[in-house]
Amino acid sequence: MFRVSPNGRFLQTADGQPFFWLADTGWTVLQRLDCDETLEYLDDRAAKGFNVVQTMGIMEFDGLRVPARANGEVPLHDLEPQTPNPAYWNHVKWVAREARNRGLFLALLPIWGDKWAGGGAGPVVLTRHNAEKFGRWLGEFFADTDLFWVLGGDRIINNENQYHTMENMAAGLRAGDSGRNLITFHPNGSASSSYYFHHDEWLDFNMFQTAHTHPSRETFTYIARDYRKTPPKPVLDGEPRYEDHPIHWNYREPEKWDESNGYFTDLDARKAFYMSVFSGACGHTYGANSVFQCDRNFYENGERGTFGSRLHWRQALQLPGAAQMQWGKKMLENRAYFSRVPDQSAVRGDLGEDSEKILATRDGNGSFALVYVPSPRKFEVNLAVFNGAARASWICPRTGNCETLGAFSGGWTRFQSRQNGPDWVLALDVTGA
Repeated sequence: MFRVSPNGRFLQTADGQPFFWLADTGWTVLQRLDCDETLEYLDDRAAKGFNVVQTMGIMEFDGLRVPARANGEVPLHDLEPQTPNPAYWNHVKWVAREARNRGLFLALLPIWGDKWAGGGAGPVVLTRHNAEKFGRWLGEFFADTDLFWVLGGDRIINNENQYHTMENMAAGLRAGDSGRNLITFHPNGSASSSYYFHHDEWLDFNMFQTAHTHPSRETFTYIARDYRKTPPKPVLDGEPRYEDHPIHWNYREPEKWDESNGYFTDLDARKAFYMSVFSGACGHTYGANSVFQCDRNFYENGERGTFGSRLHWRQALQLPGAAQMQWGKKMLENRAYFSRVPDQSAVRGDLGEDSEKILATRDGNGSFALVYVPSPRKFEVNLAVFNGAARASWICPRTGNCETLGAFSGGWTRFQSRQNGPDWVLALDVTGA
């Protein structure tokens, strides 16, 4: 079981240990992979340091009607949330168990947004009238399973009926599992759960979405906005730019996409991670275009797969950004955890803008500071925030390798980031800490 930390900023285990959310978007794993493929996927993500898999119980597209590849079952009898199909959900429980055996936990989105808010394959089957019963059934079914509940599914709240549908779903889940598992809400791009539910007791932590088509989106502004809200709640980006996703992709008119826009790279994925986490996020979600949809298509005869994908999902597992996420996670896990705060006042100089902005986070008690530098830059750090001399090191976010510079003390001190690589993390740790 997981809980929110006493200061309302982080996630932790039931016994109070830090839990840094590092998720992969395996949205379609439950319905599009067979059992052997599922284990292959889980093994890979566990080996790369992930501890959460965001996945859809009832998939987008035609998830109500297309049987799961693993067992040939559909999630509901007669498209009716009041009559779930246990045979289908038994497979979900099996995946949750196999994930747990590898140190992974499902962030389970029970039913995608097109099934309660419209705007997609649908049909709309979940309403304010049946949501509580469906939620209660799911909560009871998974009452012995450690996971996270994620409501929503790429939608915002447009009216009172939609609000009450989510409210009733949450009430059902909480009643069914007796509050065992935390609940959040997954909105569409440029939105946050805090817009609609921040003051609702059932919302345990906030999730926003910067979306996966924009090359420059000020992640830190989303974090800062939710970070300032009261009461404090943990916040994270549940869908940033996806590695190998076409930039400025036009979902409505894909044929109009301009090839010259290119694709997001591992550098883009790293920027999303550090800009989010160093701004105060309790974790981060990574995504790869072909992995999230378990795409079996790839470039053949010049044709792209869904959403412009160009790799088989198995090939996309090996995109470099996925393995690089773990180094940021380890940086934070190896330092004072629950007292960490974002602090832009600790740095000055040419700090940049948007995805090129230098961002700093530090221990509120003065034991460390970390500064993400997205491109070679000179800047200054205020060493007065430390309780003594600080040991400075450059950490490579691509490999985790560390180069120690020596000890520094005093006030404002200038640093020059390394030239061999676009981005670096400056680590400052109090000597002996």
